[in-house]
Amino acid sequence: MIDWNELSEAEIKRRLAAAFQPGIEAESPGIPLELLFNPGPARPAAVLIPLLYTTEGWHLLYTRRNSDLPEHSGQVSFPGGRSDPNDANPEETALREAYEEIGLSPADVRLLGRMNDFLTVTNYLVTPVIGVIPWPYQLQLADYEVSRAFTIPLSWLADPANQETHLRLLPEPYNPVPVIYFHEYDGEVLWGASARFTGRLIEILSENRM
Repeated sequence: MIDWNELSEAEIKRRLAAAFQPGIEAESPGIPLELLFNPGPARPAAVLIPLLYTTEGWHLLYTRRNSDLPEHSGQVSFPGGRSDPNDANPEETALREAYEEIGLSPADVRLLGRMNDFLTVTNYLVTPVIGVIPWPYQLQLADYEVSRAFTIPLSWLADPANQETHLRLLPEPYNPVPVIYFHEYDGEVLWGASARFTGRLIEILSENRM
């Protein structure tokens, strides 16, 4: 059994590099890539998956999106958003968005790698970028976009007992597809695209391709 809190930054970086194969995955396994809520070319985006180490071990940092936002309102997410034409790469997008949303300085992030792109049902092509941040850290939340920032232990997220799979109904003729929901933690429920990114990261770090 893997000891999540014994993973070093160097080992996390190695496992990310070993697992990376350029390609596109669906937000939820089984959702046809052509079944999108917004037609047209996919919109490039990136998220930062912030890893931090506390006395309790590795944690992931999440945010709760403001309930007034037009897309994904009130959902648990990672800092991130659409790519800007001036962004040189997904890493720059992820770092810029993290600074704008939670006041995380790019200079304070040690980038470890990225995962495959994910195509969401809202037609975003999202690149998850993984980086280590210092902790504790004085975050500055953009109130118009983020209502809260919080952490969840990596070991808790990796425990299968803390997640369930629910079927998501799709328009005919498609069959329902499985969607991961994590149990409530600190009053928050992680599901959807962010849960998918989390689950994939756990697979990579456990070196178990599912």
